[in-house]
Amino acid sequence: MRVVLQRVSRASVSIDDQVYNKIDKGFVLLVGVNDNDGNEEIEYLVHKISKLRVFEDEQGKLNLDINRVNGSILSISQFTLFADTKKGNRPSFTGAGQPEHAKKIYEQFNDQLAATGLEVKPGVFGADMLVDIQNDGPVTIMFDTENK
Repeated sequence: MRVVLQRVSRASVSIDDQVYNKIDKGFVLLVGVNDNDGNEEIEYLVHKISKLRVFEDEQGKLNLDINRVNGSILSISQFTLFADTKKGNRPSFTGAGQPEHAKKIYEQFNDQLAATGLEVKPGVFGADMLVDIQNDGPVTIMFDTENK
């Protein structure tokens, strides 16, 4: 799995010009799944993301996790995180998971994040979405379970 995490002060996802979900302070997660991903990858990422200390404490240090600041998560499926740009100018997405498997893993990932007590608001798997993000910091962190 690959996840791009962005700390945000607000974010929303729209489908067909209608806001589908939105959050205030928290994380936007862009989530990519390949066919080898399963429970081990989900558990690793859920632990890392739910405990990641990237919010400022009273001294301005990145010491607080998302739970401590009552943050929320906007989770967006994004198969393009598995783009291969080695050949030519058109990316190949053969490394992305097959849709049925990827959707199952994406939904399990969101469910397990929510089970930690976090508010998780998903996009719609496979939909053409417009994501509006107000980065905070900016803080952007990439996770790849193949490099854990």
